[in-house]
Amino acid sequence: MTTSKLEVSESSCDISRFHHTPFYCEENVYLLCKELCKKGIADAQGSDLFVVFISNDKKQIPLWRQKASNRADGVVLWDYHVICVQKKGSGDTPATHLVWDLDSSLAFPCPLATYVLETFCPSFQTFSELRRCFRIVHAPIFLRFFASDRRHMKDSNGNWLRQPPLYQPIVAQDGTVHNLDGYFQIHATDAVTGTGVDVTNAVFTEKLGVVVTENQLEEFFSQIP
Repeated sequence: MTTSKLEVSESSCDISRFHHTPFYCEENVYLLCKELCKKGIADAQGSDLFVVFISNDKKQIPLWRQKASNRADGVVLWDYHVICVQKKGSGDTPATHLVWDLDSSLAFPCPLATYVLETFCPSFQTFSELRRCFRIVHAPIFLRFFASDRRHMKDSNGNWLRQPPLYQPIVAQDGTVHNLDGYFQIHATDAVTGTGVDVTNAVFTEKLGVVVTENQLEEFFSQIP
């Protein structure tokens, strides 16, 4: 990786310079990864970027500090959410991890530890069924295979639940037109046991990445080579 040589300039962190369509977080992150690579903020191939889908069996995840909230604490109960995590530093340089979340009121980007504390509020006691799980996919794999024809945003009559982006739907390099469900369908039983080398290495080869629990999240990223 070459991320230790990359710098994030103030203009690059201007969130208004990145494409954002409300309620289409997976497409927003897809375009975000491409833009970070293009701007030189990330490695040109996106090798230092990871796409993270957040959900659970119940499809109800409480996240704080969200712009879509009408509450002072910014809490929203999403069915799923998608963010980008960037690993910066290599070799002898201590690694740091930054979260890029276009829907958050936190800093853009935000240190992972701060994001976890402010967005997931670990000290806040929630029902066990609302605990979050995380599907972590290496960005180069995601950019190659992800596809969405936005069918999940239409009602039974074919009407839009939310207005879609103006650009054409994302098609995978192999011609697949829709596989979004495979990414946001996340179950607690999918979570890996432990965070050893075999598990962290799997994120670089598996099309749908690996699933970890909230307690494993930060440790998982700390072990990524």
